[in-house]
Formats: sequence, C-alpha cells, structure tokens
Amino acid sequence: MLELRPNCELCDRDLPPQSADARICSYECTYCVACAESVLKNVCPTCGGGFVPRPIRPKTAWRPERKLGLSYHPASTSRVHSKFTMDDILAHVARIKDIVPEDR
Repeated sequence: MLELRPNCELCDRDLPPQSADARICSYECTYCVACAESVLKNVCPTCGGGFVPRPIRPKTAWRPERKLGLSYHPASTSRVHSKFTMDDILAHVARIKDIVPEDR
C-alpha cells in the first residue's frame, strides 16, 4: 500500500492525501505537480523514472469489513526531502529528460 508522503520532496509543499497535485515515481518519491513538471521535467531525481498522479485513498471506508480507507490506513506524517543538491538534480534531469520514461 502506498505510503502517501505528506510533502513535496523538493519544495516541501504540503500534499495531503486528497491532493490531486501529488506526483509519484515507482518508488513513491513524491513531488508536487509544479516541481515534477517544471523543475524535474518528469525525471525522478532518485531513480530516473517518470512520474504519475498519486492515487487518492478514500476518506470513507466504503467496505468497512475489508478495513479500507484513510481511517484504517492513514497517510504518513514523516516529511521526506531529496538527498541531492539542486545542482546535482538539474544535471541528472538534463542528462536524461529527453529519453521517454519507458526507455530509461
């Protein structure tokens, strides 16, 4: 199940579980749509993969017998920040941004 990280790992913008502006890579690195598109150019600074919209976990347990929803599986409260410097990130992005994610 997705961790649902609470912030953009680059600009630290809040990304609550219901945010439609959250983007994730296949390792769950989490960025806001502005950083993912404008700064990172659809390149994860950690793995080099692309980003997709993060799914929204339902607030309501529509099937309570299955124990699903935010009340059973809350979002993470641990803020995460990229370990890389901005210079390193921009060099990484420049190196592979023109390769489509499925070919990286």
